[in-house]
Amino acid sequence: MTSTSTTPAIPATSREWHLVRRPKGWPVPEDFALREVPVPELGEGQVLVRNLFMTVDPYMRGRMDERESYIPPFQLDQPMDGGAVGRVVASRAEGVAVGDHLLHGLGWREYAVVDAAHAAKVDPEAAPLSAYLGVLGMPGLTAYAGLLDVASFKEGDSVFVSGAAGAVGSIVGQIAKLKGASRVIGSAGSDEKVRVLLEDYGFDAAFNYKNGPVGEQLKKAAPEGIDVYFDNVGGDHLEAALDALKLHGRVTICGMISQYNATERPSGPGNLVQVLAKRLRVQGMIVSDHDALRPQFVKEVGGWIRSGELVVRETVYEGVDRAVDAFLGLLRGENTGKMIVKLAD
Repeated sequence: MTSTSTTPAIPATSREWHLVRRPKGWPVPEDFALREVPVPELGEGQVLVRNLFMTVDPYMRGRMDERESYIPPFQLDQPMDGGAVGRVVASRAEGVAVGDHLLHGLGWREYAVVDAAHAAKVDPEAAPLSAYLGVLGMPGLTAYAGLLDVASFKEGDSVFVSGAAGAVGSIVGQIAKLKGASRVIGSAGSDEKVRVLLEDYGFDAAFNYKNGPVGEQLKKAAPEGIDVYFDNVGGDHLEAALDALKLHGRVTICGMISQYNATERPSGPGNLVQVLAKRLRVQGMIVSDHDALRPQFVKEVGGWIRSGELVVRETVYEGVDRAVDAFLGLLRGENTGKMIVKLAD
């Protein structure tokens, strides 16, 4: 293996996570295997990256099923993939040097052979490297585009966010406040997360959905109704929001984590007639449809981070061997902010 400059010692092997069977309902550790594999030789235009951080995200649960979707499923007995950021330790790519830091899509492993054309340089001096997987990465752009573009947010709107303490929801609520929302309400799965929403993120109201019917708690938190619902949960949260939305309200369907592990077809909201009666706009979103917004997003959100106006929190697991634990914890709602796996210093 060659490099354009002096390199650290290159390992002969690397550890990576494989999906070994498709989950039935909730995934369990036995659905995965951590395997040691040879580090392949670099081809022209490729770099070897020592992954420093990787992400686990809710959408990955859908990729564990064998079904058509907007992204191909994981293949059995093959390495899984996802966002990662790391340091280049060997390069055969023009313009990429040893020591550069890259954002790429080959996570779930210690070392990755990456086509440089499919990676982006990131600056560890401009922001912590993990931020490029969270607030300045896919979750941040999802929040930004989903609220401002898909939901057509405008100053004075009242906004309800489900899963509001997570990587996307926490940013949605804060952007809404920064853009002049009249009221921002969030739901979360613990009293501690509710405290974080109110005290750290500046939400006007928040509730623990485990403490009572979502519809009743939302009505109390937003007695005059809501203009925008940002949905990360689905199910009873979506049903409650349809009742609370005002005339011409807007809904962004970003995720439905309450249904990802269902073994039977979930029942839909029983009040879809509200979409007709209130002339609601309900729209699903996939973040890759909004890449044109990325420069604007990075400029504006980056400014809020530097000024301290936008608060960022992470839940971090350490070591490649903890990656599945982090993913399962994410599905159980154990994270506050972005769930990150730190693989190396």
